[in-house]
Amino acid sequence: MTIKDLHDPHVQKSQIFQSLDKVNPNPYTRGEYVRRVLWSIVQATLFRFSPQRMHGWRRFLLRCFGAKIGPHSGLRPGAKIFHPWLFEMGDWSMLAGGVVIYNLGAVKIGDHTVLSQDVYVCAGTHDYTKPNLPLQRPPITIGSGVWIAAAAFIGPGVSVGDNTVVGARAVVMSDAEANVVVAGNPAQVIKQRPMDSL
Repeated sequence: MTIKDLHDPHVQKSQIFQSLDKVNPNPYTRGEYVRRVLWSIVQATLFRFSPQRMHGWRRFLLRCFGAKIGPHSGLRPGAKIFHPWLFEMGDWSMLAGGVVIYNLGAVKIGDHTVLSQDVYVCAGTHDYTKPNLPLQRPPITIGSGVWIAAAAFIGPGVSVGDNTVVGARAVVMSDAEANVVVAGNPAQVIKQRPMDSL
C-alpha cells in the first residue's frame, strides 16, 4: 500500500488484529505490585547511589527482596534488576553498569559469568498470536563461565550454555549451546571458544 492509497477512500484497509483496549491492565498480583513499589524506591536510592565498590551492600539489598546471590559476586550501582525475588546469580559473577535484568520471569546466572555494559536480559514478552496480547514470563538461564559482551540482547526463554561468549550487540533469540562464540542479529555460532588453560 502506498502513501497515496492511504488517502484513497476506495482502497480497503486491512483489519486490525490486536485490541489494546482488551489488554489486561493489571497482570500481577497485589503482593507483586507492593514489592515492586518498595524495591523501586530502594533501587533508585540506596542501591543506585552506593559507591562503586560496595558490592556487599548491593548484594544485601537484593537479598532483602528475595534474590539469591553468591558471596563473591558483584553488581555495579548502575545495573537494574526489576524483580529481585526472581533473580539468582552464582558466585564470582558480575553485572556491569547499564545492565538491565528485565526479569518478569525468573533469570538465573551461573558462576564466573560477566554481563558487560548495557546488556539487556528480557524475560518478558506478549503472545502476539492473541488480540489481547497476554503477558508471558518465560525464564532465562545463563550458564557458568559465560561472557556476554556490551549491549547484547538476550531474549525471552533463552538458555546460554556454559563457557559461551556472546558478541557485542548480538541479539540472542534462541538457545546458545555451550563452549561457542555467537554474534550477530540474529546471533549465530561463529566458532568454538578457544579454551587454552593458563
